Amino acid sequence: MGKTLQMNPERVAYAEANGWRAYYERDWLKVIRLIVALCQEQFHIPFPMSLLAAYYTTRASAAWVPEDHDVGKVQRYLKKFYRIAHRYSGLQFDVERVAALELQYFDVHRRLVGKEDKSEFIQTMIDLHCAIFGLTPQQARESAELRVKASDTVDLITSKTSTNVAADWAKLEQYLRRCYTSIQRELADN
Repeated sequence: MGKTLQMNPERVAYAEANGWRAYYERDWLKVIRLIVALCQEQFHIPFPMSLLAAYYTTRASAAWVPEDHDVGKVQRYLKKFYRIAHRYSGLQFDVERVAALELQYFDVHRRLVGKEDKSEFIQTMIDLHCAIFGLTPQQARESAELRVKASDTVDLITSKTSTNVAADWAKLEQYLRRCYTSIQRELADN
């Protein structure tokens, strides 16, 4: 089982939701600023290491953008990020496995945009949350489903099919808040 990690779901959700927004706007400096805050809140990474961790995850995300991206490059940046997260969070996860699952998340999210069946996506998120936080699949299901709902919401926004972009950004942040509240609750129950 994982260590009880204290995080504020509201602050984590705010940083992540706004980080996604900056990512889709390709505002990389804003992404880094928000991810620094996310690293500090979620994984307790102190500054300036949080800046380095944010740099690695932002580079992984930026490297993923092109359709013909270099998977090895993305994977290397994800491993560097998770090595730092592992060092400071106190969580006992396998860096290689978590980085591979994060890459799988990138892939499945992109492949399933607009598709009805999200079961593969939900399973990927269950696996990722289990691997990072030391949860059982049953404990991780709610957070995984909420994370997929957040991803579906960002897809509505970025595909320009949202009928109320501001409300959808707020809904996305709410899904993330509920996702991290679920993780925090399950960690406390361990």
